[in-house]
Amino acid sequence: MKASALLTDFYELTMAASFFARGMNQPATFDLFVRRLPPQRRFLVAAGIEEALALLEDFAFDGDDIAYLRTLGMFDDRFLAYLVDMRFSGDTWAVWEGEVVFGGEPLLSVTAPLIEAQLMETLLLNCVSYQTAVASKAARVTLACGGRAALTPSPASGGDGRGETPASIAGRSWVDFSLRRDHGGDAGLGVARAAFLAGAGATSNVLAGQRYGIPLTGTMAHSYILAFGDEAAAFRAYAEDFPGRTTLLIDTNDTVAGARIAARVAQELAMEGRAVQGVRLDSGDLAVLSREVRAILDDAGLPGLQIFVSGDLDEYRIRDLLAGGAPIDGFGVGTRLGTVADAPSLSSVYKLVEGPNGPVAKHSEGKATLPGRKQVYRQVRDGAMDGDVLALRDEPAPEGARPLLRQVIRGGERIIGAEDIAT
Repeated sequence: MKASALLTDFYELTMAASFFARGMNQPATFDLFVRRLPPQRRFLVAAGIEEALALLEDFAFDGDDIAYLRTLGMFDDRFLAYLVDMRFSGDTWAVWEGEVVFGGEPLLSVTAPLIEAQLMETLLLNCVSYQTAVASKAARVTLACGGRAALTPSPASGGDGRGETPASIAGRSWVDFSLRRDHGGDAGLGVARAAFLAGAGATSNVLAGQRYGIPLTGTMAHSYILAFGDEAAAFRAYAEDFPGRTTLLIDTNDTVAGARIAARVAQELAMEGRAVQGVRLDSGDLAVLSREVRAILDDAGLPGLQIFVSGDLDEYRIRDLLAGGAPIDGFGVGTRLGTVADAPSLSSVYKLVEGPNGPVAKHSEGKATLPGRKQVYRQVRDGAMDGDVLALRDEPAPEGARPLLRQVIRGGERIIGAEDIAT
C-alpha cells in the first residue's frame, strides 16, 4: 500500500516545521489507541496494522509533494530540503492483526525523531481506525453466525502468540457484500480485508481478491433474471455457464414460486450431471420464507441445496434469525458492515507519551493520557481471557501473562515479516 505523504492534516506539517526551526528532533514516543469502547462494543479487533507498517516503511515526500508545499509560502527551503531526504528511521511496536483489544491499550507504539513521529499521526490513524472498526463489527457477525474466537497457542506453549483471533471455524458461513455501499473504493478494500481477517469466508470485491488473496464469491443480480424474461431460462443458463458454482436468486418476482422453479431446474440439471449449490433470498420475511423454501427443496429431493440470504443484514438480524430456527446456511452482509452502522467511528488517538524531556501526559477532562512507553499483558485462565494489565515496558510481566505488543520495526526496517491474511 502506497500513500502520498501529503495525505495528512495540515497542522502536522506546521508543527513539524516549527520543531525543525527550533532544533527539536530528539527521540519521542507516540501511542496509538482507542480512548474508550463504543457503547455497542465489549471488545475490538485490531486491523489495518500491516498496512500501517507498510506506510511507515514507504513514507517519503516526492518532487511534486515538495513543489506543492513550496507554493503555500509557509515553509522555508531548509525545512523542505529536510523533507526531501526524510525517511522513517524509528522503532515500532504493534499488536498482531486480529488481536482482541480494549480501550486505552496501545495498538501501535512509535519511537522516532520527534518530527518523523509527529508526521505519521494522521496516516496511521486513518489506516488503523477504520479497519479496526470494521473488523470489530465483522467479529460480531462471525459470533452471531455461530463462529467463535480461536485461541491460538501462546509463545510459552510453542505457538506464535497471536492470541484470540475471531474466525469462522464453526457455525454458519457469511461473506462480505459491502462494496457497492462502502464509502469509496479504498474503504471497500479496507472492509474486505478487515472482514476476512475477522471471520468472513469470502468477498464480492474482485480487487480485494487480487490484492489480498481473499476468496471471491457472488451469485447473480435481479437484472440477470429480468434480462432473460424467464426465471427458468435464466437459472438454466447460469448453471450451464458456471457448473457447480451456481446459487440461484429466487425472489425477483415471488420467492415461493421462484423456489419451485429453482427446484425443478436443479432436478433437471442433476439428471444431466450439473450441480446447483443453492438458492438466495434477498427480500421479504427471511425467517418465514426460508422455512417455506427449505420445505420445497426437501420435498423435491434436494436436501443438499443450501439457503443463502442477504438484504440489510447485521449481527442482530442474523442472531434473531438463527435463534428463531430459520434454516439458513449462509449470509451476505453488506451495508451495515461497510458503514459499521451501529458504531461508525472509534475514539482513536495518537498521543505523545514520551518527549524530549521524558514521559509526558495530558490531563484534559475526559481525555487524560498515561505517560511512558508501555506494554500490554494478557492474562489467560482455563483457556479464556482473564483481563489485561497495562504496564510500563520495562516493568516485570505479571506471572503467566503474555505481551501483546511486539517490536516489528527497528531503525526504520522490518524485523518481523509481514503477515498474510490469506494464510
